[in-house]
Amino acid sequence: MADFQPTEHQHLRYNPLKDEWILVSPHRCLRPWSGQTEEPPDDPPPDPNNPLRAGSVRANGKRNPDYTSTYVFPNDFPALLQGIPGPPAPDHPLFQAAPAEGTCRVMCFHPDSAMTIPLMSVEEILAVIDEWVAQLKELGRRFKWVQIFENKGAIMGCSNPHPHCQIWASGFLPNEPRIKDRCQREYYKKHGTNMLADYVQEELKKKERIVIENSEWVALVPYWAAWPYETMVLPKNGRTQRMSDLSAEQKRGLAEIMKHLNTKYDNLFQCSFPYSMGWHGAPTGPCTSSGDSPHWLLHALYLPPLLRSATVRKFMVGYEMLAQPQRDLTPEQAAARLRGCDHLVHYKNRKNAKQ
Repeated sequence: MADFQPTEHQHLRYNPLKDEWILVSPHRCLRPWSGQTEEPPDDPPPDPNNPLRAGSVRANGKRNPDYTSTYVFPNDFPALLQGIPGPPAPDHPLFQAAPAEGTCRVMCFHPDSAMTIPLMSVEEILAVIDEWVAQLKELGRRFKWVQIFENKGAIMGCSNPHPHCQIWASGFLPNEPRIKDRCQREYYKKHGTNMLADYVQEELKKKERIVIENSEWVALVPYWAAWPYETMVLPKNGRTQRMSDLSAEQKRGLAEIMKHLNTKYDNLFQCSFPYSMGWHGAPTGPCTSSGDSPHWLLHALYLPPLLRSATVRKFMVGYEMLAQPQRDLTPEQAAARLRGCDHLVHYKNRKNAKQ
C-alpha cells in the first residue's frame, strides 16, 4: 500500500475548539479544474436610496444622520428584545425552554455604499475596530455574550450591500461559544496553557497554513478548517481574551491585517469575496473582569463559501448537515493560494489604473 499523502488521500482532522472531526477529501481536487472561471458581472452602481447610507430614511421611517465614519443604531427588525415574558417551566425534560433576552444593533462601517473593508483605508478600518471595542465594553457590562458578525454578499444572506455588520448581545451563551468555552477550559485544566496560544506558536513554526502576518497578528487557514478558504485571525501575544483588551498597537495591526487579508480574498477570484465573519472571545457580563478567563484567546473567523471561482460555491448540505463537515482542497492548499494573492493592490485599483 502506498504511503499516506495528505494532498491525495482522504483523512479526518480534529477540531479541538469544537470537539468535532472534519472529513478532508483532497483527491476530489485532482480532477481537471472544470469549474466556471469567467469574471463575474460588474458591480451595480450604489443605490442612492440605500437605507443604510448617510441621510437615508430606513423602513421604520427614521432618518440616518449625515455620518462620516461609523454609525450604530438599534436593528429595525431585531431577533432579540428586552422586557418580554419568559416561557413557563417545562413539564418534561424533553420539552425545555428558557428566557432569551438581548438586544440587536446594526453598525455601518462607512457612509459610502460602494466601500468594502479592502477598499477602505487603515484609518477607516481602525475607526471600525474602535467602535467594536466601544460596543463590546458597553453591552458586555450587561450581557453574557456580545456577538459581532458581518455577512458580506448576497449568497451569504446579506440583503444590503452597504458596508456594515451586526451586533447581537444576549443574556445567554450561544451554542458555538458555549462549546468553545468548554473545550478551551478542559485543555487549560489538562495542560495548564491556553489552547489557541499554543496553537499559534505551532503554526508560526510550521508556516504551512499562514496566509499573512504582522508584528501583532497572524491570519491562517486552520488545520481543521471546514470552509474552502476559511481563515482565523489571532493575536500573537497569546493572552488577549476580549476585544476590550486590545492595545493601540494591536488595533492598528488588526486594521492592517483585515485590509490585507480581505484584499487577498478579493484578488483570489477577482470579485468582492463573500463571507460570514465574526469575533469570539471570553464571555462578558457583570461578573467578569480583565484576565478572568485565561483559557480564552480572542480570535476572528472568516467563513467564505466560494470554492472554484467567483460563481461556484461550496454548499454545506447532505453529508455536512447529516454527518460531519467535509472539504475538498486541503487547508495547506487553500493557504498557499491565498498567500500567492497580492495583498497591497486590489484588483479594482489595477483595473482603474489601466483605464
